[in-house]
Amino acid sequence: MIQRIIELGKGYGDIYELCEQARVNKDRIHRAFIFSSKKDGKEYHSIAIALKPTNAANFFPIYMCSEGIPNVQPISKRLSHFIETLDELQLKAVHLDIRHSSSFADSELFYQYLIGILRLNHFIPPLEINNYNPIL
Repeated sequence: MIQRIIELGKGYGDIYELCEQARVNKDRIHRAFIFSSKKDGKEYHSIAIALKPTNAANFFPIYMCSEGIPNVQPISKRLSHFIETLDELQLKAVHLDIRHSSSFADSELFYQYLIGILRLNHFIPPLEINNYNPIL
């Protein structure tokens, strides 16, 4: 199974697109996530939804808006809109503290790290290896 993070943006107007993706694909949602990370003493949130593969497809997408939502009190309107959308769909988000993407050399390493965290904690299915024949 191919598991890939698809970044919609940095968490500004694209949050509304992510919420619409959730509504349209409500029967496919595997889990929703709110990630927290720190950079320069400030905390930021990323939000994501993981969708189950369609029919025979071997693709597990994780749509994400990354690190554009500052952690403020009261809660930001963008984050509250995501939470309200999840409430409407009768879902709860999994909250995780992660490293900030700026601590990685490039975004692909960050995405691999994030997928590894999600697999390790059983929030997404394990990687399936079909017909694996190691060379001895």
